[in-house]
Amino acid sequence: MSQLGNDPQQNYRLFLETIQQTGKVWGVTNDDGWIICDSEEFEDTDVIPFWSDKADAQAQCCDEWAKFEPQSIDLVSFVERWLPGMAEDGVLLGPNWNSDMTGLEIEPAELADELLDEA
Repeated sequence: MSQLGNDPQQNYRLFLETIQQTGKVWGVTNDDGWIICDSEEFEDTDVIPFWSDKADAQAQCCDEWAKFEPQSIDLVSFVERWLPGMAEDGVLLGPNWNSDMTGLEIEPAELADELLDEA
């Protein structure tokens, strides 16, 4: 059962707490790459959703994404490689989007700062 609800801030706090405990971030991918969504907030901006729990990532693998599957990313690799790369590419991240695929859209540097503050 998912712990994600309709409060994006609460989902974000859960994301931060869980990835620091487990050392993993979950995305959804297939042979063509990761799920990338259009930003609801910024024109011509992409968002890559990530989850703190495999089950929540797995729940997105249906309908148009039925051929996708969850894949974990080591937290150190995520912070050291993914976040700088996403910042360079101007891509935002969607932490713990709910089942409606809605939630916060975060700058990669903002997440890195949050993780450093809590370390």
